[in-house]
Amino acid sequence: MDSLFFWAKDEGLLGRTLFFEVDFPEVMAHKAALVSQTEGLAAVAGRSASAQHSGAIKFWGEDYRLLGADLAELPRLEEALLEGGLDPGAPTLILAEVVLTYMETERSDALIRWAGGFFPRAWFVLYEQIHPGDPFGHVMQQHFRRLRSPLRSLDRYTDCEAQRLRFLQRGWMECSAIDMNEFYHRFVPGEEQERIHALEPFDEFEEWHLKCSHYFILVASKGESLAPASVLSGREALPPSREPAFAGTVSASVIATEAGASSLRRFGHRSVLLAPQTVLTAGGFGDQEGRHCRLTQLHLLRRRRRRRRSDSPEEKDWGGRTLCLADSGEAWDGRLFHSLTLLKDGWALVLGGRKSPASPALDACRLGISGSPDEGPVAAELSRLPPIEGLASPMRWRHSATEVEHQGEAYLFVYGGCSSGQRVRDDGCFLHLEQMQCLEVPVEGPVPPGRHSHGACAWEGGVLMAGGLGAAEQPLGSVLFLRPIEGGFRWQTLETFPPLIPRYSHTAHVHRGKLLLVGGVWLHAPSVPGVAVVDLATGQAAEYSIDTAPLEWPLMLHGHSSVFLPEEEAALVLGGGSNCFSFGSHLNRHPVRLSLGFLWGA
Repeated sequence: MDSLFFWAKDEGLLGRTLFFEVDFPEVMAHKAALVSQTEGLAAVAGRSASAQHSGAIKFWGEDYRLLGADLAELPRLEEALLEGGLDPGAPTLILAEVVLTYMETERSDALIRWAGGFFPRAWFVLYEQIHPGDPFGHVMQQHFRRLRSPLRSLDRYTDCEAQRLRFLQRGWMECSAIDMNEFYHRFVPGEEQERIHALEPFDEFEEWHLKCSHYFILVASKGESLAPASVLSGREALPPSREPAFAGTVSASVIATEAGASSLRRFGHRSVLLAPQTVLTAGGFGDQEGRHCRLTQLHLLRRRRRRRRSDSPEEKDWGGRTLCLADSGEAWDGRLFHSLTLLKDGWALVLGGRKSPASPALDACRLGISGSPDEGPVAAELSRLPPIEGLASPMRWRHSATEVEHQGEAYLFVYGGCSSGQRVRDDGCFLHLEQMQCLEVPVEGPVPPGRHSHGACAWEGGVLMAGGLGAAEQPLGSVLFLRPIEGGFRWQTLETFPPLIPRYSHTAHVHRGKLLLVGGVWLHAPSVPGVAVVDLATGQAAEYSIDTAPLEWPLMLHGHSSVFLPEEEAALVLGGGSNCFSFGSHLNRHPVRLSLGFLWGA
């Protein structure tokens, strides 16, 4: 039911072009009837247009033909095209948008070879899927299998280079291909990007970039025509792609909770380590009572001690449960992408977040639990705070909030994020934690570019900030340090060797002089981020993949939260996943433990 012909003809873009559409006979017969019976469409197709009731030609217009033919039956396809008035010697553009992948691979290969021999001067433009092997690719393939339309050629032609060679080996002289992230930044003009951004509030950056990294556009040519290399070689709008050289593998294991695991199936949430063996999780989007929604339930994950036998060593188990709010407290409002920072008095401070991209969360609040965090019954307590004086804007989400010290007093440095009307924030403020108001603190050095979904953590009295998504919707690979100096702070860039692969939607921790970045989203590479490690003394950086063999596949490491367990030198990854556009939602089912002791020789 594609409307390309009618749009292009109405815009005056077709000139002397003769336009053919080919699909199964029953599809073309249905479309021919719709065009014939719709006055506006019939007028665009031409006064002499008419629907046909026999043979391959289902509709004949002045410059428009609908042909009913099976692309796998090449002799019949060629006969139908010639019967429809095609001149094979004329310059020809063949456009196939997610078509060949539904065919048996041998048949689609044969079609490419046939077209390369039948048309002496032609372009072949192909738009299809790639990268089946990562978590998003797995969800994408499951979607098409559920529709009983599996992607048949994806396993053989997994990336742009394989697709490019596919055409060069079947009669096409030149061929180039790029993924849709690169296409968007190279070829969609800035003003058109701004028009798209203004259509509606949008906050599904991870899903957008992952979807675009799993689709490509290819141009192959032969004969007297412009070379595809010149067509797909626009300005370099994205950093050059670099396949990571993984230095090793991180061992992972499932945390089997006795109860309440389902309420950790969420993304866009935040978690804090209340005590050495207790994790509090709040907010996000996920599974609540059998439906997907913004979550109003809080979750407590707690480790308990027990003995299996009198002569066995003590064993620790994790138990998860949904927390009830104390009667005197407020209700959690279902926000996500907020910040959740544990303060020294045992309370967690909640700042910002959103309900939807058009509905930011306005109120700051304090969140804690009554009872012992280690054992016994507990309940959540939540209280909303009065408006915070001097906070640049509470209406932000995907920001960071990190505790720092200035002149012997505790502050929270709030930086970056998204907000209504201003897509990416580049400002920061210092919230005095005792007075609960923002105060002026001198900051020297170049102000870093605005970002959101970055990683931030406290280090040596200041803030380490890594990665994030910039204002141009490009992931960042920089590591910045808001360093304490006499009288204030100074921004400083920490060089890494090699440079970190740009990423966002990850989590960050510091332990014994090493910065750890867990998960996230990066562009281009067919692999997915695992754990990046930066030695803060030398700047040496390394990427480690995660061994997912013991885990339930797939594991999506974005939109997650994580806490670091210093005693074990391990990270707990909680939740994660996304709404994968029309492919359906994926929520990680279980918490995952990453064993990181080997980084320090443990």
